[in-house]
Amino acid sequence: MKEINIVLHEPEIPQNTGNIARTCAATGTALHIIEPMGFAIDDRKLKRAGLDYWHSLDITYYGGLDDFFDKNPEANFYCFSTKAPRGYTEVEYKLPVFLFFGKETAGLPEEFLIRNYDRCVRIPMRDKIRSLNLSNSAAIGVYEVLRQNGFTGQLSSSEYFAK
Repeated sequence: MKEINIVLHEPEIPQNTGNIARTCAATGTALHIIEPMGFAIDDRKLKRAGLDYWHSLDITYYGGLDDFFDKNPEANFYCFSTKAPRGYTEVEYKLPVFLFFGKETAGLPEEFLIRNYDRCVRIPMRDKIRSLNLSNSAAIGVYEVLRQNGFTGQLSSSEYFAK
């Protein structure tokens, strides 16, 4: 199991999933997709958004939320939602961690959020703005976990330029 994991519940837009896959490849994050998806995995837009990083991706598919939790019973997880009681920077992300994101049109299922209210976090934004783009939200979540954990596994600027 990876230290950081993104879980997409029923993603609908292939470009968002492709962009999230690229973020996962760049950060060493695993991607978990809970079906059904609103597109085929071989969708041209999905592959284009992920560019040539698909070989670097650790990806797992699930038939539903129950399937996910059957296979990950001890998952330490947080749900990103506009309905959450606290900000995403107000929690300490213990590794390994799973960051849940819902489908673009509806978010995570209401009953799932209610059952896990203490695990819900939100990204602050201005009033009257419904939500951020899914791939941006996932990147914000991953980089907060990386920041809290000292960017372990990521190249620093000096390491990058010394290559």
